[in-house]
Amino acid sequence: MKKINIKPLGNNVILKQANAETTTASGIIIPDTAQEKPQKGHVLAVGSGTKDHKMSVKVGDTVLYSKYAGSELNYEGDDYLIVKESDILAIIE
Repeated sequence: MKKINIKPLGNNVILKQANAETTTASGIIIPDTAQEKPQKGHVLAVGSGTKDHKMSVKVGDTVLYSKYAGSELNYEGDDYLIVKESDILAIIE
């Protein structure tokens, strides 16, 4: 996993989105225009939280997040997603 030198503030989290599925379970290739935006990502950086809320995700976690969550960020040629921790639905173990 690539380390980035961006520190999110408050209860924000920086994610690297997982790659979109390119084939179906039966082997049919899905064209780029029909691929759905993935809702799974890897946590690269975590904010410090707020005085009332301690962060429950940590760097290295794989998470599921809301479909329309976050702001997309292009930094040094790579795409990232900044989301609020409340938009993270689950941690995949």
